[in-house]
Amino acid sequence: MRRYRTHAICFTAFLLLVVATGCSDPDETGGNPGLTPPTVASVAPLAGAAGACPNTLVTATFTKAMNPATIKASTFVLTGPNATAVPGQVTYNAASNTAIFTPSGTIALNTSYTATLTTGVTDVFGNHLLRNFAWSFTTGVIACTGTGVPAVVSFTPTDGACPNTTVTATFNEAMNPATIGATTFTLAGTGAAGNVTYDVPNQTAIFTPSAPLALDSPYTATVTTGAQDLLGAGLASDFTWSFTTSAVVCQAPVPLGSAANFADLAGSTITNTGPTVITGGDLALSPGSAVTGFPPGVLTPPAVMHIDDTTAAQAQLDLTAAYNYAAGVLGAAVLTGDLSGLTFTPGVYKNSSTVMLSAGQVFLDGQGDPNAVFIFQIGSTQTTFGRHAGCPDRWNPGEERLLAGFNVGHAGNQLHLRGNDPGAAVDHARYRRCSDRPGLGS
Repeated sequence: MRRYRTHAICFTAFLLLVVATGCSDPDETGGNPGLTPPTVASVAPLAGAAGACPNTLVTATFTKAMNPATIKASTFVLTGPNATAVPGQVTYNAASNTAIFTPSGTIALNTSYTATLTTGVTDVFGNHLLRNFAWSFTTGVIACTGTGVPAVVSFTPTDGACPNTTVTATFNEAMNPATIGATTFTLAGTGAAGNVTYDVPNQTAIFTPSAPLALDSPYTATVTTGAQDLLGAGLASDFTWSFTTSAVVCQAPVPLGSAANFADLAGSTITNTGPTVITGGDLALSPGSAVTGFPPGVLTPPAVMHIDDTTAAQAQLDLTAAYNYAAGVLGAAVLTGDLSGLTFTPGVYKNSSTVMLSAGQVFLDGQGDPNAVFIFQIGSTQTTFGRHAGCPDRWNPGEERLLAGFNVGHAGNQLHLRGNDPGAAVDHARYRRCSDRPGLGS
């Protein structure tokens, strides 16, 4: 049995504690995500691209849900030589947070174009882009048909899948988000109803079942020829694969994506107040840019900082997807208000209100499985008391993000939603068990 001691930590917003593996020691707390401005996480064609196809769509994917009424011809424009506007239609795909510009016809060869999103674009809270976002690309010298027909290059799951798994299909090129939906990505089997989304940066279609799948049951997933790339080409033929779910109850890992590469990942600010040492993962901030306290805090090579860059923005997208997945996992057992002395086996536990550890320890029993997963869905506050040698209390709710230079007393991944806007307010920290050296992170 693996045992983890805890110490004083308070979370003032919806918290997900995902325990599977651990690495580093940062910490976090709350803010007001409704005030966080949206940013653009990815575009197509890529900025600076040469040889773009003249019949391509132009897309921009945001870090959070946008107000569709503000995504229109006056706020998303494409211009060519002499700033001449290209006629076209602007649409918004809510499932992927993507604005799509469809030119009325084929644009010119060997020509530079600039796409611009203006500050008139707002998220669902009314927050505007801080500044106009523009990028340029150049079309090829000859007509092209793209990279060939799109194809599925990888998929999940395979046999033995846990009942609350998601089903994913990853493509070899960027797809038109408007063509990835319930009619083009289906799952057949017992209780196979669900919702389809498209992860634009990762080129992945995701089918999320509405309820856990049946145990020890066959399922068949299908991506149809209706799924098209940005040039309007569909799959050459339907792509199907089959899998059988596990015969016993189990918990699928939370898909962290690129967020798994980070020891600490925040949205607004990161503030260090002591000799924190970050090891085993990078540090990232997006869309904020204020990082203070390094030094005295240090990152152990090859760990690096990614501040408001494309890597950080992608990690935030992956983190939001991971949070939404973990928050939506069904079949949770009731989590009592005081965890003192309790032992938990792998699975999902939920308390819609507050949770505390008034004394003693809480035990996580992986039952011999080194990859066991525990998900704790806590609605309001987690308060733990007690100390472990080398782990003094270090919680400061007055900071957006606080790294105080000590290890914490549990291991795993903490996904923290600040407020009620998951599109821009999810923070992530990975934890390992306390060391016996006070004053330093691991």
